[in-house]
Amino acid sequence: MRLAETLIWAAFLIQEVVGEYGMAHFSDEGKSKGKDYCILFNSHWARLPRDLNKASRLQIYDLTTSVLCSPSDVPEGGFPNRIPMVMRGNCTFYEKVRLAQINGAKGLLIVSKDRLTPPAGNKTQYEEIDIPVALLSYSDLLDISKTFRKERLVAMYAPKEPVLDYNIVIIFLMAVGTVAIGGYWAGSRDSKKRYMKHKRDDGAEKNDKETVDVTPIMICVFVVMCCNMLVLLYFFYDSLAIWVIGIFCVASSVGLYSCLWPFVKRLPFCKCRIPENNLPYFHKRPQIRMLLLSALCISVSITWMVFRNEDQWAWVLQDALGIAFCLYMLKTVRLTTFKACTLLLTVLFVYDVFFVFITPFITKSGESIMVEVAAGPSDSASHEKLPMVLKVPRLNFSPLALCERPFSLLGFGDILVPGLLVAYCHSFDILTQSSGIYFVACTIAYGIGLLITFVALAVMQMGQPALLYLVPCTLLTCLTVALWRRELPQFWTGSGFVPAVALAPINYTQTAAPQTEGPAAKAEQPAAGATDQSDAPPQETPPAEDDEEENRLK
Repeated sequence: MRLAETLIWAAFLIQEVVGEYGMAHFSDEGKSKGKDYCILFNSHWARLPRDLNKASRLQIYDLTTSVLCSPSDVPEGGFPNRIPMVMRGNCTFYEKVRLAQINGAKGLLIVSKDRLTPPAGNKTQYEEIDIPVALLSYSDLLDISKTFRKERLVAMYAPKEPVLDYNIVIIFLMAVGTVAIGGYWAGSRDSKKRYMKHKRDDGAEKNDKETVDVTPIMICVFVVMCCNMLVLLYFFYDSLAIWVIGIFCVASSVGLYSCLWPFVKRLPFCKCRIPENNLPYFHKRPQIRMLLLSALCISVSITWMVFRNEDQWAWVLQDALGIAFCLYMLKTVRLTTFKACTLLLTVLFVYDVFFVFITPFITKSGESIMVEVAAGPSDSASHEKLPMVLKVPRLNFSPLALCERPFSLLGFGDILVPGLLVAYCHSFDILTQSSGIYFVACTIAYGIGLLITFVALAVMQMGQPALLYLVPCTLLTCLTVALWRRELPQFWTGSGFVPAVALAPINYTQTAAPQTEGPAAKAEQPAAGATDQSDAPPQETPPAEDDEEENRLK
């Protein structure tokens, strides 16, 4: 439940450490064509030029067999007008760069097998050193060794980073669209079920089992489970990540089926059923089109699972499956009072803020547990990424895109949690005939909260829990509208539903089966139930009755 676009979390360290991303442009001597690699440097040692054309191209002295911690590590003749490349470890950054500087080096590249961290020092050390020092990853060193000859040139520079990436627009549209469509769909279904339940319709009561009404106890249990799961993922990421991927494949297949079935059932073909049999589930003789749709949804999930690491296109499948999963969850999980909405959003607000902003003070590495799990630990052996996010690749053309995570991410929780409130608002709108004011206001407030999150991310340049901005925007907006309309008691407890149902039966009887006389009138109740069960597999019905059932649904 977090927005994890290129997150930098060490803003409150006791010792001030300034880390900036830059580029090391490697090329063969005598050739202009080269390749950029990400470096992390500290401008307190020395600043780097912003433009590659203004950076000096100097020869690399490959000393990666040494850590450059003692004078004995310095080769005869030193490093005149060269940039030595050494391994990290055994001594401080200051000791390395001091040895390099007094021996004529014009810069220092330190190869790190661990996470890149800013090369720190103190004020006195910063004043003594006037050559740049930067960290380069070991994986990049291996690529450099394969790509270039031993006589290599390097130019270090730090291009200006774009303030905002255009993929934010795509994530914004996907998130707001999912919340609006899911809230509208779920609220409409919930209103019909409330009305039919009020009328004591047996079919509706049976269909009502498809939804889950959230209680305060369920909210507390859910949050405790989230905390435990997040901590377990932090410590046992490689062992649990594959299980999360498997669960996502199953859940997203169900969600995709649930979203596509209302459209498929309107198609005029493949309405016939399979022959009688004794197989599990198939003994109910489902329609051929249901089986074809199920096979399609499962195939999409399996395709994503097999090619999930293909960064160029697999993200499209993940986003489609993720949106379908969110719509399915919004339709299934139901908050029946604004009191329950407030409790859920408030508790998850605290949960999100704690695991993003507070946990860096608790963990030994100073890392945020939420950010680390959402984006995938850098030291993960499997290098798997949790699929519970919407992801869009970066669309800017800055070289710094190599340094940062190549995707912008938005967690499903940042869609589902406010989406449940939007669904409740739409349900309340319909059943109190309030012209959609709660639904529209809450949806707009969600979009504003998401925009504020993006602005905070760009301004503060550190990880932002999206619920920190989404929860106040949505809750306060709904509360303001309820106070302005003088409906807060009804909106808070949901008690406004029953009188509204009694006042507006005509609006919903139109969706039920047409009134008939005699024995045909008894079909009215199952027809209403069938309307609500549009997403569920059909019950065992002889093939000859298919056309009659479809006419009732229409």
